[in-house]
Amino acid sequence: MDHLPDNNSRYKDVEYWDERYKTEQCYDWLGSFSKFQHLLEKIVKKEDSILILGCGNSSMSGDMYHAGYRAITNVDYSSVCISTMKERNSNCPGMTWHQMDVRQLSFPDASFDVVLEKATLDAIMVEEKTPWEVSPQTASFIHQALTEISRCLKPGGRFVSVTFAQPFFRKRLYARTKYSWSISHHSYGEGFEYFMYVMTKGEELNPEDAALEKKLLEDTKSPPTGITTTHNEDKEDFLSNIDL
Repeated sequence: MDHLPDNNSRYKDVEYWDERYKTEQCYDWLGSFSKFQHLLEKIVKKEDSILILGCGNSSMSGDMYHAGYRAITNVDYSSVCISTMKERNSNCPGMTWHQMDVRQLSFPDASFDVVLEKATLDAIMVEEKTPWEVSPQTASFIHQALTEISRCLKPGGRFVSVTFAQPFFRKRLYARTKYSWSISHHSYGEGFEYFMYVMTKGEELNPEDAALEKKLLEDTKSPPTGITTTHNEDKEDFLSNIDL
């Protein structure tokens, strides 16, 4: 692909995305909205206020708008992306676009019914050598983002996360009592399975997820197990993992 970076660490650099968005017209990570629309319609109401994180140049926001979801706020940390997408979707009154870092969302508490991300957190994690053990730097980044997401959700609001990460690995990040949400998940895709996690604000973790959190907290107090891996993340085509 023309827009592949030299190494996966570039996916976390805003400069990489600014340059990419100057020429790339559209790219839908994990497939277009139509691929998981049947799942989203069971979770998100047309009148819900929706925040889309890391909107990129995906057609998802526009597709959702034309499907009847009119209260959509989009954020991305690339100013080039936001400027381009705002102009491209100028025929969608009420849909807004903001340059913003997911770790520092400038919205008041309890602002949205739904916060939605599709592959945004995946892109943050591309340098990880193994899904079994996330680096402290990435774990801190993800925790800051999830804390902000939880803060911005209304009581009963839903955080919807669309990813290629299987429940065994992704629940390890989401199962935290401090986020004040429950977790459920669904899957979609043919040939390659993708996952949609739904975290509902104000609900408790189920016993299985609460036990997972307890185990993870206990493991952090234990000496490292010395997990090794032969995986070389920079030589792997990251996009091949999440394309549909």
